[in-house]
Amino acid sequence: MAEMRPAPAGIEIIRRPEGRRFRFVLFDFDGTLSLLREGWQGVMIPMMVDVLEPIATRLDRDALMRLMTEDVEETTGLATIHQMMHLAKHVSEFGGTPRHPKAYKAEYLRRLLAHIKGRREAVASGQVDPDAMLLAGARAFLEALARRDLVLCLASGTDEPYVLEEARLLKIDRYFGPHVYGARDDCEASIKSAVIGRMLAENRIPGDELLVLGDGFVEITDCKEAGGYAVAVASDEVAGGGCINEWKRDRLLRAGADMVIADFMCRDELVRLLFGSRGGPAPPPPPGAPSSPPRRAAATAPGATPATDRRRAPLPLEKPPAPP
Repeated sequence: MAEMRPAPAGIEIIRRPEGRRFRFVLFDFDGTLSLLREGWQGVMIPMMVDVLEPIATRLDRDALMRLMTEDVEETTGLATIHQMMHLAKHVSEFGGTPRHPKAYKAEYLRRLLAHIKGRREAVASGQVDPDAMLLAGARAFLEALARRDLVLCLASGTDEPYVLEEARLLKIDRYFGPHVYGARDDCEASIKSAVIGRMLAENRIPGDELLVLGDGFVEITDCKEAGGYAVAVASDEVAGGGCINEWKRDRLLRAGADMVIADFMCRDELVRLLFGSRGGPAPPPPPGAPSSPPRRAAATAPGATPATDRRRAPLPLEKPPAPP
């Protein structure tokens, strides 16, 4: 288990955002804002090991757990279907005949939805306050950003219908308007890279006006490649209480994070550091720049209540291999 430590000031600054005036802010979802899927790695890794154990006879289960843990760590933030492509590749490497990645994904989702069913139902029924399933201080931080003239975007490697449904359950969808994106089986591996690239281009926002907050290696590297400023949310999703997850912290620093926080309880200081002491909105976009992209219809998760009409432009697509 990763060592946990309190973060006394709540913020670790590697590089200050001096001179930046952020206009586009991208949030990861699971582990950054939402706690509904806490423990998903503990579902995915054993499922992968169950697939490999019958064919990887030269390795015992503990060795396979280590192998798959490393694989999941390196792919956290990618679309789930691409993590299942990695699993199919391992099956081939061990001499087996892989199933289609969609079959592995279906089994993973079956196990995961069973794991989080109680949480989702408790929030939906009103038994649990939505804030109990958010990282500490998240809603107040979103409120502070909503008062500024910023484009707020939510992007996740979780399937898009579930992101839409769970953002509604947690009552944070209103902060992002049409800019809620999740993975689709025909999308490229990093949904976040696609969102960043398109939103910067279509809104004519330079990379140094991009701010990304996330707990995954992928979104931090995507941010830095675009020239943005990356805040690593090294959250301890179980203990909470402002504790830093050392494993997350070290990994996100290796990805290039500029700042590290445990949660959003430090929101006032965080807003001051990122946006300065001045209140009010950031400068408006250049004349003629679109405030939102062209629109498309959103999907609805199986069994979910259909969303209100939330439309946005399709992302660049890259199809996974066709079923054999």
